[in-house]
Amino acid sequence: MGPTDLILARPIVLLTLFALAILLFDFWLPKEKKWFNALLAFIGVCFSAVGVHQIQAFIGNTPGIVGMLGTMVVDRFAIYFFYLFLAGTAIAILMSVRYLETENENHGEYYALMLLSVAGMMCMASGFDIVLIFIGLELMAISTYVLVGFLRRDRRSNEAALKYLLLGAFSSGIFAYGLSLLYGLTGTTNLAGIHQQLLHRAFDPQYRPVAIIALVTTLTGLLFKIAAIPFHQWAPDAYEGAPTSITGFMSVAVKAAGWAMLLRILLGSPFQFCGLVSMRDVWVPLLVFVSIATMTGANFAALTQTNTKRLLAYSSIAHVGYMLLGMIALGTATSHDGFDDGFKGILIYLLVYTFMNLGAFAVITSLRHRNIAGDDLDDLNGLYSRAPVEAVLMLVFMLSLAGIPPLAGFWGKYFIFLSLIETKHYVLAALGVLYSVFGLYYYLKIANAMFMRQPEKGEEKLPVSLAMRVALGLTGLATVYIGIMPNRFIEMVNWALGIVQQSNVANLMH
Repeated sequence: MGPTDLILARPIVLLTLFALAILLFDFWLPKEKKWFNALLAFIGVCFSAVGVHQIQAFIGNTPGIVGMLGTMVVDRFAIYFFYLFLAGTAIAILMSVRYLETENENHGEYYALMLLSVAGMMCMASGFDIVLIFIGLELMAISTYVLVGFLRRDRRSNEAALKYLLLGAFSSGIFAYGLSLLYGLTGTTNLAGIHQQLLHRAFDPQYRPVAIIALVTTLTGLLFKIAAIPFHQWAPDAYEGAPTSITGFMSVAVKAAGWAMLLRILLGSPFQFCGLVSMRDVWVPLLVFVSIATMTGANFAALTQTNTKRLLAYSSIAHVGYMLLGMIALGTATSHDGFDDGFKGILIYLLVYTFMNLGAFAVITSLRHRNIAGDDLDDLNGLYSRAPVEAVLMLVFMLSLAGIPPLAGFWGKYFIFLSLIETKHYVLAALGVLYSVFGLYYYLKIANAMFMRQPEKGEEKLPVSLAMRVALGLTGLATVYIGIMPNRFIEMVNWALGIVQQSNVANLMH
């Protein structure tokens, strides 16, 4: 391992060291001092962010650097996702401090597992070898399985963890089978080598059937991780049963990691096409079917939900359908405009989704105290009279999720639909707009409960901790600011995609 490898691995190593430190310090901390675990985890995230910044300075003007014997590539694309993972994790840690005390489950393992899962996510985003990508996936997945079932005395949490584990193990097996077929077909585990071999063998009648089976099984594993229909069965149960702070963490960081892995394997990166990009004539039609099924099934299922976490779970699945439309534009683009806007749409969508969805779950988490669970829609009745700030913020997050301007969610949908129009997918664009309007109904169900109904459990004010106030403030401010002043964030995405080269925009990330 050379000096370059040490620099590239620094954020992952720092997260791992802080996770181990939390496990060690947790033995010495008395019960009333367990909040120190959250502080240590937050400091670990900040140190890791400094490590990412150092990598960014190290790569300079180059698109990226390959290290770890060719298994890892840290480019602007990976750096963008690193920052995204760390931002989502930092907010989830703030959400967790009081919540774990309320649930009487304030243990150091919780924060250690969060940091280890982020280390796995970074391997997924920067992996240039299918072995490293799979190792990162399993590190993230196993940590998440435990976190979903962290409320040991809650039967729903135990059930959710078991379902997630069984379905996750099944999908990982299918995914590993697909990767093994790719290795057998190409003789390499490197994404660039797989791409070079598939350019010749994917269209050879002798190898074509095996290549298609490898693609379908690999794509099945990828679609499971982003919870696309029909591979979504785990998401509503896991979201409902998991600790609410972990539900928020899963909905943004875990999903972003799944998207980073999907983009790496299907396309490579904006700077170097590799992986399965040569077989886009096969995976694009499959994604058309999956995206339509995902938008349709998730939006209709969300209409009947009375549990807010299940409703937001189906909302999360519906947003996957919209982002898959961007993948379709990427796979069929014949011009730079359609390709750039499709890629830009997915990255911006993941950015704004991190803040608006975490904000929504932060409001639900803030309701969790001795009298109110906050999980059911009825728990939000009359929320404005008890917690006006949280009610207004929840309204902002719901409108942003629906894509209403001038909030952040509008810009993700805007670039997705623009890329579809530029690639002449007019029917898909119209369908996406239709379902966006359709989704507004169930978001307004939450607003109706907060502002129009009478509270069922008295008029008492709801206490909110300082850490939760910071989390709500950050997510609310980001949702509004990105919507009103999107240029700086769009330029950050341009930097990540190499659309803008070394202008003042590049300094925004410094």
